[in-house]
Amino acid sequence: MQKLLSKLRRCINDYKLIDENDKIAVGLSGGKDSLTLLQLLKAYQRFSPEKFDIIAITLDTGNGADFKPLVDMCNNLDIEYHIIKTDINEIVFNIRKEKNPCSLCAKMRRGALNDTAKQLGCTKVALGHNKNDAIETLLMSMFYEGRVSCFLPKTYLSRIDITVIRPMLYINEREINSLARKRNFPIVKNPCPADGNTKRQFMKELTYNLEKDFPNLEDRLLGCLTNTKQLQIWEKPSNNEETGDRN
Repeated sequence: MQKLLSKLRRCINDYKLIDENDKIAVGLSGGKDSLTLLQLLKAYQRFSPEKFDIIAITLDTGNGADFKPLVDMCNNLDIEYHIIKTDINEIVFNIRKEKNPCSLCAKMRRGALNDTAKQLGCTKVALGHNKNDAIETLLMSMFYEGRVSCFLPKTYLSRIDITVIRPMLYINEREINSLARKRNFPIVKNPCPADGNTKRQFMKELTYNLEKDFPNLEDRLLGCLTNTKQLQIWEKPSNNEETGDRN
């Protein structure tokens, strides 16, 4: 726990993720990542130089999940908890009948979470993305979209005046799995039809396999996202440069 707290604090400090008097909504899906984030932020709150409040928000997408264990956990942590009912599952799978549902589902969940957080007076939304999530996103953008891109540790959403933060980006998925087992976190099974059968799952397995041949691959790939001074990409000259026009 202390090792993970140290990494959480370093990420918060490096990217100035928390300000004085913030009210932070943790997106609590019931998975190991969001449960770990909630536990770590609650522990960090006790010694943080900035005073901040925490609430937890779970989106009930209509897939029949049982959130009672999350209610009990939030009660034990003395954290305000909200379960928001949505029709996301109905829209994605029955009305739209999406062949590739993850993108639309994620977009709708982000919108519902951010809007709910704003309505509850929050200044920030904290998401449980970890180091491996960042690496997988980077590789997916390169392999499937032909671009170098990844989500940011901190993103301000001007439309609704709220900031999204990701404090666990220095924490490895294996560390999260270990903590979840040791603390017996009440993980809520995801009954989503697409669970485990996605491009992201493929990329996760690929990176694990590559690391067998390339030790410390994850740290090197994460370094690519922070090494902005040595970013060298091809840039085509402008028309002025091509014609020799110096005006």
